[in-house]
Amino acid sequence: MDIMRLVQQATDAASIRRVFGDPIEHGDLMIIPVAKVAHGGGGGQGDVGHGESSGAGYGVHATAAGVFVVKDGDVRWQPAVDVNRIVLGGQAVAVVLLLTLRAILKRRGRRKR
Repeated sequence: MDIMRLVQQATDAASIRRVFGDPIEHGDLMIIPVAKVAHGGGGGQGDVGHGESSGAGYGVHATAAGVFVVKDGDVRWQPAVDVNRIVLGGQAVAVVLLLTLRAILKRRGRRKR
């Protein structure tokens, strides 16, 4: 394994080009896409029992954050909408609401006895 090639690939993966995409121009409008990028890596070597072990890993995760919209010299931030997060949040609120209603109805049922 060429360790220098691996380090170069990791450096390329974490570059500013991963955060800010190439600007898109259309007439007098320019859009600059922006992403949230997280990366990390690690490795180790040790003596396990009778043999030796070693390992390494590296990961990159990117999600859309939004875009900068440039028009007539004015810059405006337009955040990306994460529909999955909105749906999961709505489901969590619904579950909490249903559990609360259930607890209230159980208490009322016990009081009537």
